Amino acid sequence: MEEFITAKNLIIYYSRKGENYWNGSIKNIAKGNTEIVAEFIQKAVGGDLFEVDTVKPYSTDYTTCTQEAQRELRAGARPELQKHLDNIEDYDNIFVCGPCWWGTFPMAVFTQLERLDFTGKKVMAVMTHEGSGLGSCERDLKKICKGASFGKGLAVHGADASRSESTVAAWAIKALQ
Repeated sequence: MEEFITAKNLIIYYSRKGENYWNGSIKNIAKGNTEIVAEFIQKAVGGDLFEVDTVKPYSTDYTTCTQEAQRELRAGARPELQKHLDNIEDYDNIFVCGPCWWGTFPMAVFTQLERLDFTGKKVMAVMTHEGSGLGSCERDLKKICKGASFGKGLAVHGADASRSESTVAAWAIKALQ
């Protein structure tokens, strides 16, 4: 009898709802683009979702939020989180998902990642953006996720997130092969 072992997947994501940059203007969205993409990954390959959420919320005003994000990036800040994952030993594959804020993930994502041991894990970057693609997020993950192997990342145009299910699903399935 053959024994099949199913890999366990974790999808860590930060997502912004409310005011977002959307095809050249500001639009109010009920669900963040990255959350939509994270759910598409879960639907395609299974796994647990973990939302990164800061203790101090970012401004609801989009422009003010971008200024806050830039200050955090320049300072190398690690915003305090509402809750943390302390252990990922039960997972084989980790999808790290976030919006492109000044060329990389929001600093809150790094607050979470720095707490974890990635030895033997496969890590894939997913970034929603309005023109920046993956930015430097893959390079930044390689600095933080010591001991991991890395799959090819995926950039999803934020304004197209809700229509990206087939693309995201095909990528996620291939990423795990």
